[in-house]
Amino acid sequence: MVKELERAGLPVVHVCTVTPISLTVGANRIVPAIAIPHPLGNPALDKDEEKALRRKLVLKALKALETEVDGQKVFED
Repeated sequence: MVKELERAGLPVVHVCTVTPISLTVGANRIVPAIAIPHPLGNPALDKDEEKALRRKLVLKALKALETEVDGQKVFED
């Protein structure tokens, strides 16, 4: 699905917990997530820490979305 949306001209960010799978399926913009049961958060953190973690991930995904890529790119820290 990610490749088809990109092919149609819609930039896509694939936020995932297992980046090798994203690379295998051909996603162009890949943002690593936290963990399989909680990809966009960590329930062990207190409220403010988790909010900061989620914000960081969303901002990273938005930055990836506006970045022009030629091929696949994993957006690490």
